Amino acid sequence: MRQAATSTAEVLDLSKRLERRRGEIEEATLTRVYSVADPTEDSDPAYLDGLRTAVSAALGYGIEALRRSEDRPAPIPTSLLSQARLAARNGVELDTVLRRYLAGHALLDDFLIEESERGGLPGGSSLKRLLWVEAAALDRLLSAVSEEYAREVAARPGSPAERRAKQIERLLAGEPLDASGLGYDLEAHHTGLVASGQQSEQVLRELAAALDCNLLLLRREADCAWAWLGGRRRALSFEEIECALRQLSPAEATLTVGEPGHGLASWRLTHRQALAAMTVAQRGERALTRYADVALLASILQDDLLVASLRQLYLEPLEQDRDGGEVARQTLRAYFAAEQNVSSAAAALGINRSTVANRLRATEERIGRHLGCCALELSLALRLGEREPQQPA
Repeated sequence: MRQAATSTAEVLDLSKRLERRRGEIEEATLTRVYSVADPTEDSDPAYLDGLRTAVSAALGYGIEALRRSEDRPAPIPTSLLSQARLAARNGVELDTVLRRYLAGHALLDDFLIEESERGGLPGGSSLKRLLWVEAAALDRLLSAVSEEYAREVAARPGSPAERRAKQIERLLAGEPLDASGLGYDLEAHHTGLVASGQQSEQVLRELAAALDCNLLLLRREADCAWAWLGGRRRALSFEEIECALRQLSPAEATLTVGEPGHGLASWRLTHRQALAAMTVAQRGERALTRYADVALLASILQDDLLVASLRQLYLEPLEQDRDGGEVARQTLRAYFAAEQNVSSAAAALGINRSTVANRLRATEERIGRHLGCCALELSLALRLGEREPQQPA
């Protein structure tokens, strides 16, 4: 009896030491929670406000679990159940919710171990026993939160279109789901497209009909849609799509096309390619852009440092010319279009060969590099310059 009383007293002392560090633990837990998934991306202020409350309540629940016996477990805080419902309403994935709790639990265990070692292990109880108590409390919490989340989802099933969109998004994310309800064969040949513009859906539907293809269509926003053109026999060529688009009535839409492929993995890949190509297409004036034609440019545009550096190294020096670099850029475009042949570039520009050679030497002096050493970077910088968003007058 003496040993049990001492053990209880030391456990209570341990819980008090954790309480004294509660502010520190809460801030560390919030940081860990934010690292799992940035909650500021969620639009509902009530959800964001509730997150801090939930962290505090979950921490209090974990500390209280240490003071309780196995037959008298700590009750689940109602604020945590409310937050689970808010997460479901805001479209926060259950996996994200649970990973946040697991991250917080791991952090509390770290503090528990630290305080146990600092004050000596409680008499009659091992550290392993305390960690087991915390794990059991976490299991009860995760079960309650999951059930509350599921009840909220069941009560708010959404429209058939919303459920379909969610299923496509989960398939794109790699989840193994039954896709039979989509009415589209994911094991067939695919070509992914992304359309932007007021008539994006109309253009995609008309294109699928003209090409006699199966269409899987997902509206993302009022002026953006994702699509896949599928068929069992063969993949579509870009030329076929381009030809069919020319024959359609003019519409306000910009389209990008991924590379054709076969099977589920290619279904995902061709979509990602079309999506990446849209970052380039939106900077230009072409109605149809193929990923293979802009693959490097699409990747560069995802790297702000590289975009800024290419401009600084290769475009800004040319802008020091009296004409702002217009003649130099025109000459370089002709030079690269002619596969770096000076005579062919001169013929295309309608000037003599020595003039082109002189302009190229002047460019080398401006950028401080030989063209042979930086041809790829310079040509890409020129293409980036062509696609820079126009500033309003």
